[in-house]
Amino acid sequence: MAKKESPLSKIPRLSDLDNPNLESISGMDATFLYTETSTSPMHIGSLAMIEGSLKFDTFKKIIHSRLHTVPKFRKRLVYVPLSIDYPYWVDDPNFDIDLHINHIALPKPGDWKQLRSVASSILSEPLDQSRPLWSFTFIEGLDNVKEVPVGSVAILSKVHHVAIDGVGGLDVMNLIFSTSDKIEEIPEPKLYLPKPIPNEVSLILNSAMSFAKNPFKFPKLIGNTLTATLKAGFMTRAQKVALPTAPFTAPKTPLNGVISARRKWNASILSLDRVKALKNIMECTLNDVILGICAGALRRYLEEKNQLPAKPLVAMVPVSTRSKGGSGKGSNQISNMLIQLATNVADPIERLETIHENTIRGKTYQNALGAKTLAEMAEVVPFGIANQAARLYSRFQLSEMHNPAFNVTITNVPGPPIPLYVNGHKLVNVMGMAPVIDGMGLIIAIFSYDGKLTISSTSDAKSMPDLNIFNRYILESANELEKLILAKGKKKKKKTSKPKAEKAESDAFFAHLKKYLKANAQHIKPNNGLIQIMVTGPAPTVWKIDLNKSPGVVRKSKAAKPDVTLTINDGHLMRIARGKLNLQTAFIQGRLKIEGDSARAMKLGSILARVPKLK
Repeated sequence: MAKKESPLSKIPRLSDLDNPNLESISGMDATFLYTETSTSPMHIGSLAMIEGSLKFDTFKKIIHSRLHTVPKFRKRLVYVPLSIDYPYWVDDPNFDIDLHINHIALPKPGDWKQLRSVASSILSEPLDQSRPLWSFTFIEGLDNVKEVPVGSVAILSKVHHVAIDGVGGLDVMNLIFSTSDKIEEIPEPKLYLPKPIPNEVSLILNSAMSFAKNPFKFPKLIGNTLTATLKAGFMTRAQKVALPTAPFTAPKTPLNGVISARRKWNASILSLDRVKALKNIMECTLNDVILGICAGALRRYLEEKNQLPAKPLVAMVPVSTRSKGGSGKGSNQISNMLIQLATNVADPIERLETIHENTIRGKTYQNALGAKTLAEMAEVVPFGIANQAARLYSRFQLSEMHNPAFNVTITNVPGPPIPLYVNGHKLVNVMGMAPVIDGMGLIIAIFSYDGKLTISSTSDAKSMPDLNIFNRYILESANELEKLILAKGKKKKKKTSKPKAEKAESDAFFAHLKKYLKANAQHIKPNNGLIQIMVTGPAPTVWKIDLNKSPGVVRKSKAAKPDVTLTINDGHLMRIARGKLNLQTAFIQGRLKIEGDSARAMKLGSILARVPKLK
């Protein structure tokens, strides 16, 4: 006679609670899950254009054969009862690849307009959370898209943001593409043996064990955050650098209201080498130039609608917190910086210079606080509260009741610098797609690949019904900035080609400083040191500033025993003189070298801050 099974036998033992089929999502991952609504599907994606007539069956076989390299593509989410913990990833026992790969053809004439429209429609549809959170759409009939030959195809990928970030999304490219331009034999897919889905009791007990293993996670994280914040505050004060832009101080714009469910998407393609040439002339970063291009387009777009705020727009710029050489395997490892885009500055070059300084300020604070600390802050939000808060925010349209946290997201993901292929067919272009939410109706995704730079804008029909106009402004902003920077570069080249300039431009600054010190002798305290300034450039000069006696002596000569020596380029010194750069920021940027007593240099900086700016 069979022994009757006890009801208690169904309850898992403590030793079994470390379920190998339970992979917890992080607080950052949960953020993307909880902010999803009927009008805000939270997937990221890309549109890849592939030359030649790649066959759908071949593409599907390739994906199937490599699916094991991206484990989350065969996992689905399960929710913990009562939302006492974040959801978990589990193997999907009902996985069917045919539910994730679609096959369509572009309407005639098969041009960029049709491709853009189809991409926008697919992007509008949410992913089914009862299945693994991804889909590929194989698009045939690219017969009139000028970037590719007739009969080429496109692959539109969608992956939920809970599964990957932008850098981790490169794993999706590895799933499709390779570096070989040869047609190779496609191996059979590896056997998939899914583990059983845990029951609700297992989920609750697993969550309890997670808390038991790390009961001091919350206070420890708070302690680390406070320590990092104090460190950041100290460093910014010590370097006399203003704190970066605070959230919810961005101006209101038409881009920051309640969004609609219908997506708008478009992209522009630039030469990566041409953009790099601009950053070299301006002595800034590639990202600074990209922000400058986007800022120019935003300024023009809003100005033509009489909606340009007096305050500069603020961009949220994601920062990867992955360690160098770190794995790109799924999950979100990102933090964020808020950067003012200087849209209140009319001159494109001056706007770019301002953006560069704003970025330096943001990075200084970011490095002091630690990107991982910022990312980990998401872990302290209670699970159920985060879930409900996100939905209430959307339901009651709260985004219209306060200033935006920021106006636009601009994310830059560097891609492979070499060409990629799928079964011998070359990948020509790849363009990014990203989600928008209430209060953030525009996101701009930048992706570099094989010498090209794509700038892709995603919005919705309510926030930017005329996104195509904004996309054109991005191209025109890039052309305008290039024209002005190249002209500036030619002037700089002409100056450096002269055998020797008769006079350094900064001579006027030292004459101005000398005049100021004499007129304000009562404000100059003695014993502030002997400072030597080495000015580099077409006409190198050496200046001595003696602040040991009032009113101070400014003379073109070497100092016998200076307390501190400052070395700076003539052009950078003139930017300080005109109020476009301060001494501390120049030092952080590496434009100013200080040897000796830095306290004396800081004192000089405080004096220069009071000197009227040169015109």
